[in-house]
Amino acid sequence: MVNADEVARLCYERFNQLPRRGKPEPGREWTLLAAVVKVTRCANSDTDKMEVVSLGTGTKCIGRTTMSPKGDVLNDSHAEVIARRGCIRYLIQELHRAVSCRDSSVFCPADQQGKWKLQAGVSFLFFTSHTPCGDASIIPMTDSQSQPCPPVTSVKEHGETDGGGDLKRKAEEPGEGKNTKLPRIEEQEMEGEDRGDPNQYFCSNSSRTNALSQSPAAESPATVLQDAARLDIRSRGPSDSAGLHPQVPDIHRTGAKCVPGGPADPLHPGVGYHSAGVLRVKPGRGEPTLSLSCSDKMASWGVLGFQGALLSHYLQEALYFSTVVVGKCPYSQEVMHRALVTRCTHVSGLPAGFSVFPPVLLQSSLEFSFSQGQTELRHKDGQGRISPCGAAISWCNVTEQPIDVTANGYKHGVTKKALGTAKARSLLCKLELFHVFLSLVSATDPSCSHFNVRACVCVCARARARVWLRNGKQWSLCFISILADNLIPAQSIPANTQVH
Repeated sequence: MVNADEVARLCYERFNQLPRRGKPEPGREWTLLAAVVKVTRCANSDTDKMEVVSLGTGTKCIGRTTMSPKGDVLNDSHAEVIARRGCIRYLIQELHRAVSCRDSSVFCPADQQGKWKLQAGVSFLFFTSHTPCGDASIIPMTDSQSQPCPPVTSVKEHGETDGGGDLKRKAEEPGEGKNTKLPRIEEQEMEGEDRGDPNQYFCSNSSRTNALSQSPAAESPATVLQDAARLDIRSRGPSDSAGLHPQVPDIHRTGAKCVPGGPADPLHPGVGYHSAGVLRVKPGRGEPTLSLSCSDKMASWGVLGFQGALLSHYLQEALYFSTVVVGKCPYSQEVMHRALVTRCTHVSGLPAGFSVFPPVLLQSSLEFSFSQGQTELRHKDGQGRISPCGAAISWCNVTEQPIDVTANGYKHGVTKKALGTAKARSLLCKLELFHVFLSLVSATDPSCSHFNVRACVCVCARARARVWLRNGKQWSLCFISILADNLIPAQSIPANTQVH
């Protein structure tokens, strides 16, 4: 049985061991953390050995016009996505060892020739310091706990322009004294996700009471949320722990927007504000994004696996997280189950190697030291406005360049002059991952590696087409540009290329 606190502690310790670069400034900046943990069952024992193999931080997502058809920009820098993409780097390295007849601690030959599978006793679990954005964050609320990923206010709004239009991308290192600047990425601003100003997303107790009394329709759209909220109120009593405020049914709001063309949020007061169980895209401060919410992506991993389309060629079966652990934060087991499990339980007709694999859901009692709540507690006068950290950190257990710090989808600190070059690219972007994959192909025995890359990707795309999320109507996870041509950079592969 997985111990949630042990998992959280292991991930937090791994973060603390990282260099300072890209980390939030204590007391002024906050971020989210996610990690992939390899679990190995010890031989002739009931004990497990746990090891963090990939870790990510971040809260940002670029707008749609900033996305690159070349695959050289990191579109989504939320911690969950960073951790998963770093894990793909780790898996490619382990497959490289396997096909090169070196020892791999993860893979062994499968029954099918040229295919690989996890070694006996090896599994992976996923940790996130906060409930994933989107559907999993729409939970009953009985207090004013904060939520992650607020929209990022423009640096220009604070009068911190450089006047010269310098286009250097950087999330500035923490400074000292009263002149500490907000992190900024000056050519274009990262789009913040979810739940910023508490006044924007949370009704006060009085306003919630008034709104509910004026709108009986607020109870109609979200029966599950309403029942959960009422149950929480009955169990905790009519007042909060201090006995000061009445508990009025409401939900934590998410800034993630419903997918265009699908069901919309009714925006009724209280528990009727959101539609539950629908696909959402991460919001931007201004320009919309095309990245699905982390709740939707994690739900898809429970059917498609987290290995990605290219590695599916090497694996006999998709890889699934056995457990998802969430750190201390606003949390609802029922809502997490709905967001990550229930929406995909009816999926059928999947290609060989894919299945519906619901993870075990656990919550830890340990809070991340750089969470928004902890940052607010440690904030001191003179530190300036509390804000999300502008950088995203990726660490994975690989031998070459294990750390990748990015801002605005590019390497942290690169200049405009470097754009379009390898120097500016994140190691996690599609193009870089594809190049690493090609090195794996070149190391593979030619008798086992003859395949069409596009055909390989299309197999995973067909699996994606089978993943439907239910909310009155059914909506495909392919709805937002997750067709085969978007999984790898099209310009990198001539038509009908055969890779040997």
